Amino acid sequence: MHVDIAFTPCPNDTFVFHALVHGLIDTSPLVFTPVMRDVEALNRDAFHSRYGVTKLSVHAVLKLDDRYEILSSGAAIGRGCGPLVVSCKPGIRLDEARIAVPGGHTTAALLLKLWNPGLRTVAVLRYDEILPAVAGGAFDAGLIIHESRFVYPEYGCEQVVDLGRWWEDETGLPVPLGCMAVRRDLSGSKGRIEELVRESIRHAQADPCATMEYVRSHAQETRQDVIDSHISLYVNEYSIDMGEEGRRAIEVLRDRARLKGVL
Repeated sequence: MHVDIAFTPCPNDTFVFHALVHGLIDTSPLVFTPVMRDVEALNRDAFHSRYGVTKLSVHAVLKLDDRYEILSSGAAIGRGCGPLVVSCKPGIRLDEARIAVPGGHTTAALLLKLWNPGLRTVAVLRYDEILPAVAGGAFDAGLIIHESRFVYPEYGCEQVVDLGRWWEDETGLPVPLGCMAVRRDLSGSKGRIEELVRESIRHAQADPCATMEYVRSHAQETRQDVIDSHISLYVNEYSIDMGEEGRRAIEVLRDRARLKGVL
């Protein structure tokens, strides 16, 4: 059976899926066709049920329960890895700032709303456009994700808020940023897909150097130290299996978003 599998070009995803999409593991009876898109584009596509298996922001998948089912493997959940609000303007007041965010369906945007529902002057940019826009003065602050968290000082920016630390202090749970999800018409293959994602991760972890050409060819930041930091931060034990703690983190995010009326 042929199945589209969609994920981002970020180093953690290309690392995770390198073996699966390059025929380095036996995926039978499934044959996967890879698609790469920015996470917010994948979020939007999921509202049209476009891909059979797809990476999604947890914020988005919470709105898509009728269409997609969360996989236990392939998630981006962790500690010390949450989105950051940064600015090039010392002493900035965020309640008066123009803030660029990486997509309205991203978990980063949801965390920002939960942290301060009163923030109004928010505009959406693709995640890799935010730091240049903030550094160039088009925005007062930016909500950054992915590789941007490793390079923002190079743009003259400083951290204003660590939303991941805030979440962890508030809940004691890891930050549930992203997950893999299977379309509900393919739910019969869910168990097999979860196994294959785990096998692909373990294959990459056993020989990380073999993945680097593929990873670097799609990365926004191609410095090896940034790529290594990105993978080590976002590919972790929750990627193999989110477990009870990962599922609890998603449930608490859902419940808090509903309570605040921002889901």
